[in-house]
Amino acid sequence: QVQLVESGGGLVQPGGSLRLSCVVSLRLFSIYSMEWYRQAPGKQRELVATMTRGGSTTYADSVKGRFTISRDNAKSSVYLQMNSLKPEDTAVYYCKVFSISAWGQGTQVTVSS
Repeated sequence: QVQLVESGGGLVQPGGSLRLSCVVSLRLFSIYSMEWYRQAPGKQRELVATMTRGGSTTYADSVKGRFTISRDNAKSSVYLQMNSLKPEDTAVYYCKVFSISAWGQGTQVTVSS
């Protein structure tokens, strides 16, 4: 059974930065693609970024050029570097293993002055 623990959220001013981390307890972590999702109040959960096991990345148009996904297979971890944050980035952020239906508790990101 996979477990995911997200951290690194918080309150930040517009234009600021945060780095989210997610530790994944999963055998053979390195063979899986990893994803970051977010869910804003009253909205559906949306896919923000994906990184394949080969290192290829894709991003939602709304975060392209501002967010960067990365991973450290030795630490079974995935990260999301978020720069130039906007109020509309406010949401609970979740990491997920592609093709496995399991979610962590998420980490709250609030962008506000």
